Amino acid sequence: MRHRAAYFAFDLFPSTKGAAVHIAEMADELFGRYGGGLLGVTGGGALPSRQVEGAREIVRFEDAVPNLLDRFAAFSAWVAGQVAAHAGTLELVHVRDPWGALPVLAAPDRRYRVVYEVNGLPSVELRHTRPGVPERTLAKIRELERHCLTEADAIVVPSRVNAEAVRAYGIPDAKITVVPNGADVPEPRPRPADAPERYIVYVGALQPWQGLDVLMRAFARLADLPELRLVVCSSVPPKRAKPLRRLARHLGVEDRVVWRFTVPHAEVPAWLEHAELSVAPLTACARNLDQGCAPLKVLESMAAGTPVVASDLPVVRELMTDREHGRLVPADRPAELARAVRVLLEYPEQARALGARAREHVADTLTWANSRARLAEVYRTLSFRPVDRW
Repeated sequence: MRHRAAYFAFDLFPSTKGAAVHIAEMADELFGRYGGGLLGVTGGGALPSRQVEGAREIVRFEDAVPNLLDRFAAFSAWVAGQVAAHAGTLELVHVRDPWGALPVLAAPDRRYRVVYEVNGLPSVELRHTRPGVPERTLAKIRELERHCLTEADAIVVPSRVNAEAVRAYGIPDAKITVVPNGADVPEPRPRPADAPERYIVYVGALQPWQGLDVLMRAFARLADLPELRLVVCSSVPPKRAKPLRRLARHLGVEDRVVWRFTVPHAEVPAWLEHAELSVAPLTACARNLDQGCAPLKVLESMAAGTPVVASDLPVVRELMTDREHGRLVPADRPAELARAVRVLLEYPEQARALGARAREHVADTLTWANSRARLAEVYRTLSFRPVDRW
């Protein structure tokens, strides 16, 4: 197959993580414009190394390189090979990380445009996921990020906070477009068969910056509500939850926390719809404050009409307004989080009104269709811009 467009991401696809939802939407918009395309992602398990779905070809990087930095380098070399195979036909390449961006930008005599999607900065992210990475290595990664940002033809980011982080590299505003995550208002779903009678819910991964430890400590303060359960709809396998389960035992809430692992994305709306409320306790760390993010859990909770209690961070304020669509509380404050949850539980009519307004807000301004329209405009603009190197 010969492709006019390609999308590369150092992410497992498909998966239960929010990143996979984002990739699917962005790739659909790109390939819809170019009549198909090449989707290069990471694989593993039972996923095939190559599959064809109509005019879309999915290829997966499968090298099991133990060292993460070496794996980044191996992925870059793999992307270079994929691009070389389609160099004569490619018109636009969309990349999601510097490991894919570097080989795409370095291709000799490239005749295609490059859109660099910055959902995160590894020089910031690795401080949290791999604390042992030396500072000199992080400095080199930061220079790699600067190079890719400078050389890309356009940059898309999911939030204004991400945009500010990109500007710090000296990138002009005209090159940056905010394309937020989206959510579609779901049809009513039946209650999950194993759902507790009354529960609050957390949806997503379990990294430290998600604030699950804060949520556990807040939930322990609601011990006078013995019928209430906390459901954790995790996108990761059980082994990732071991530290949090130990904390739950230590806090005495182990029997009141319901764990659901690797929950398929299609099942999440039902868990959200039937919850008393949804909680997004993001921490006030550099990963969330300086780098930025666009919490899909907040958007999808709002779309389901479920009131949200979330950390009062700039990235969250871009999506919802306190006391209009839910409640914003200071980050990393279990007592404040517990108090906000308690108030919404005690005033269910007000909570339902918050959820209804949140759903309307998403339907009006934060759907995937709106986000994809912004991305389509980036593609359209690039397709009409003269290319000096041609």
